[in-house]
Amino acid sequence: MIKELIFTGLGATALIKQRVEEEIKTLEKKGKIKKADAKEFLKNLEKKGKLEDKKIKKEIRGHIKELINELGLVTKKDLEKLKKELKEEK
Repeated sequence: MIKELIFTGLGATALIKQRVEEEIKTLEKKGKIKKADAKEFLKNLEKKGKLEDKKIKKEIRGHIKELINELGLVTKKDLEKLKKELKEEK
């Protein structure tokens, strides 16, 4: 379910980006927006997108950690601790 949600979000993002770029090019051709302004707008949009990406990844990591704890799954850290304890017993 999470995988489908992520793919849907990425697909929507790509589609929106494409449409925005097309619309900006149209406005440029019509002379309603300067090329420099269009580039700056796209640059700001990309910057904001990167910030949102970091925020979403952080949120997803938090949810995954919660799920791991709820399900009682063994983590890498748990395995390393167990290995260390076994070595010490020998």
